[in-house]
Amino acid sequence: MTELDIYEKQNFGNLSGIGSNPALLIVDFVNGFTDPNQFGGGNINDAINKTSELLKFSRLQKFPIAMTRVVYADNGSDNGIFCIKAPALSNLTESNPSSQIVEELSPIAGEYIVRKTQPSAFFGTNLVGWLTSKSVDTVLVTGCTTSGCVRASVIDSMSYNFRTVVVTDGVGDRAIGPHEANLFDMQQKYADLMSVDEIIKYF
Repeated sequence: MTELDIYEKQNFGNLSGIGSNPALLIVDFVNGFTDPNQFGGGNINDAINKTSELLKFSRLQKFPIAMTRVVYADNGSDNGIFCIKAPALSNLTESNPSSQIVEELSPIAGEYIVRKTQPSAFFGTNLVGWLTSKSVDTVLVTGCTTSGCVRASVIDSMSYNFRTVVVTDGVGDRAIGPHEANLFDMQQKYADLMSVDEIIKYF
């Protein structure tokens, strides 16, 4: 019996599907994650390029769109355990260029910018209320890193009972091993997996 056989025997990996009111959530595609000397590397830049395609499509479809930034206070007053594990995160302050959303995905009027200090886009933010106010039932997730803030956001999205889709070529990680392992695990337990092309074709 292979490892995949175990998942199938235990009936994991079922499709949760897409509802009637999707939103696009773009997690932490900021300048610092395009730079391998800061937080980037791996396939993150490729994922930004594919997300740009999906963002254009989502705007045409008039999907609600939210984007996250990691933003800490200039004086370090809200630094927590996350900054102990990864101290350079504390540099991502409101005005630091590294914390700004990448130019390719520059938000426009009406798109919700979520400022967060923890991995999940939902933890300590108003994202749930905003999605609910838009009658959203499905969250399409792109961003980085697949094994970190994307995964945390996906788990919380499902935990709030949103149908959740991880956009496979719209998420990236600084290392491919954790990227692939987390895609597999999220598909088995928390979300469906679809590419940008599959999503566009679906709608």
